[in-house]
Amino acid sequence: MNQDPVQSHSAFIGYVLWIFGFTGSHRFYFGKPVTGTIWFCTLGLLGIGWLIDVFFIPSMARKANLRFLDGKIDYNVAWILLTFVGVLGIHRMYMGKWITGILYLCTLGLLGIGYIYDYWTLNDQIAAINRSVSPT
Repeated sequence: MNQDPVQSHSAFIGYVLWIFGFTGSHRFYFGKPVTGTIWFCTLGLLGIGWLIDVFFIPSMARKANLRFLDGKIDYNVAWILLTFVGVLGIHRMYMGKWITGILYLCTLGLLGIGYIYDYWTLNDQIAAINRSVSPT
């Protein structure tokens, strides 16, 4: 019997983040920070790229699942927290980064700069944590 491996990135979560796709959040989620930034700066390529992306989400999910390994920290939970309450640092607290999480809470994500930094690096931050606590 062939059992599907645990997926680090879900197409469903991609679609949830796509609702805010004009910010590029779904592209950042799937590990595409350059195009995520372009979507962020151009409001999803003036909405056109945002609409077209609805068809690309399944393939972006497959590629992200090949690139990022699942582990203790769930990518989906962290990305939902970052997207919806990121300036409060709750995603950092979820990852066990309590000091920076509290700092984000007190400074609204270091005045937004840390929030944007986390969009660029969250997948790599989670991957590093998951590698360091991988089961033996």
